[in-house]
Amino acid sequence: MRRHPRRGEAGLQVSAPSVRGAEVGRRIGVGLMYGLWKPRVLGSWRVPATGPVILAVNHSHNIDGPMVMGVAPRPTHFLIKQEAFVGPLGPFLDGIGQVKVDRSTADRTAITRALDVLREGGVLGIFPEGTRGEGDFASLRAGLSYFAVRGGAPIVPVAVLGSTERPGRLIKGLPPLRSRVDVVFGDPFEAGDGSGRRTRKALDEATVRIQERLSAHLVDARRLTGR
Repeated sequence: MRRHPRRGEAGLQVSAPSVRGAEVGRRIGVGLMYGLWKPRVLGSWRVPATGPVILAVNHSHNIDGPMVMGVAPRPTHFLIKQEAFVGPLGPFLDGIGQVKVDRSTADRTAITRALDVLREGGVLGIFPEGTRGEGDFASLRAGLSYFAVRGGAPIVPVAVLGSTERPGRLIKGLPPLRSRVDVVFGDPFEAGDGSGRRTRKALDEATVRIQERLSAHLVDARRLTGR
């Protein structure tokens, strides 16, 4: 499918993130994540094989995103804070199809590019808590409900467990090398109420439904993995 540029911030033309780049990123993630740690992946078959989908991932460690990129069954375009796009890492992240977002404002360019991912039947990865924290889905931002309702995409909850249990001996900021990290995919669900409404009230109601489903999945994932 040919990608046509769309209008983003200040009317500038914005190209959709590269699908080929995201596949390259997935392959790099496979090598790194399985080479450095021991991922145990449960429920990846629940991710729809085709069509738009959003992976809603809890976020407690910097490796959570790369881990999901490496173990997900489809190439994933993550929304990533612009502060990560520094030095050579910036062109690299852009080249593997990731979406830079300015969290301090309503980033129209990022919104356009993220919706393009869904419009073209791709996988959008989102940390719904907005920033790294306890990773318990306790505080969700409205962005996830907006993309799910506006993009017409089901949400697949993803729990990454074990990345913060203890620091590594060689690199304190990373989990111990060859330690086990569990990634549990849940059942896809629709965020909207079926009415097609996109009002502020509808999005607020969707956020409540999403939080309930994500929190329930995290409880199930911890029970399933014993973590």
